[in-house]
Amino acid sequence: MGRVAGLFGVKGWVKVFSYTQPREAILKYDRWFLMRDGAWQATAVVEGKRHGKGVIVLLDGVADRDQAADWLACDIAVARDDLPEPGDGTYYWRDLKGLRVVRRDGTEFGKVAYLMETGANDVLVIDGEQERLIPFILDKVILDVDFAAGVITVDWEWD
Repeated sequence: MGRVAGLFGVKGWVKVFSYTQPREAILKYDRWFLMRDGAWQATAVVEGKRHGKGVIVLLDGVADRDQAADWLACDIAVARDDLPEPGDGTYYWRDLKGLRVVRRDGTEFGKVAYLMETGANDVLVIDGEQERLIPFILDKVILDVDFAAGVITVDWEWD
């Protein structure tokens, strides 16, 4: 969902780089999990707000800048059950990872390794015989996402 990106002030606030859109949507979640020392640790958000182009947050149990520094560079996640169900034609990236990618003629490209945001559109990075990049453009390139079969069907050439 995001990452603790910096310190803000002396009262324990941190700057957060949010992957949500809009950025302040990360503040909808009262309970966060932060990756610290190789383990996810649950924490509560006491207060948060948009600040400039980013978001600032006060985490439970953090009272000063030194305590806030312990959370620097920690990834932020929320429980899957806390996320809203995606609407039609929208997907969580996490759900797409690992799906097989197949052309409409049945030729398999490989599996989704990860996704990346390019500004113009999201891109599937496919791990197969060779790494391939396929734009995630619904109804043009992405013809179907079938979670039950574990397959994304695409209209894409080998290039």
